[in-house]
Amino acid sequence: MRIAIVDDNKALAKGIAWRMQDRGHATDLLHDGLEAADFLRSDANDIVILDINLPGLDGLAILREMRLRGDQRPVLLLTARDKTSDRVHGLDAGADDYLVKPFEMDELEARVRALSRRIAQAPQVELALGKLRFMPETRQVELDGKLLALPRREISVLEALLRARGGVVSKGALLDQVYGTGADVGETSIEAHVSRLRKKLAPAALDIRVQRGLGYSLQERI
Repeated sequence: MRIAIVDDNKALAKGIAWRMQDRGHATDLLHDGLEAADFLRSDANDIVILDINLPGLDGLAILREMRLRGDQRPVLLLTARDKTSDRVHGLDAGADDYLVKPFEMDELEARVRALSRRIAQAPQVELALGKLRFMPETRQVELDGKLLALPRREISVLEALLRARGGVVSKGALLDQVYGTGADVGETSIEAHVSRLRKKLAPAALDIRVQRGLGYSLQERI
């Protein structure tokens, strides 16, 4: 699952991102309201964690715009406002849940789990190439009929390459897929993930090929 985290408190936003990433989710970090509103018009996140007090444009305005354009994905509002009237305003604007700061990360995580259960998703078709099978719903990888144990970040890289269906995926796109937009991570980390994944796929005659200056593609060896 991919989660957008919008909060101008960068330390808190990073803390939430680390917790969500530890649970196997990808995250996108945004700290400005106008930037977030623009991002949310075309992103592919499943859940939005949205602070109300933001520079540029407040969270309630962002939320109202989302609902007006028919964006119905779950939104968890974060705020320091603890009056009942404030909660009512947030829920009336279209929020699915409301959490008052300060909060415990365990409670935040539980609320995200609850929101994820509300997401009605169609069954996802497995991705395949040669002897490799990837099941998006279970995040399991099979190689020649046997489960292949991969760290979650290598699974994210593999999923991006499989979805490209032989096309080139840039290092920047892989960074966003694995760590989320705004993560302070260099491209060398992607190179390391690709290197380890390449070795594990080699016995199945699958190659991760480098397109210099462009990125990587996954090809079946002929």
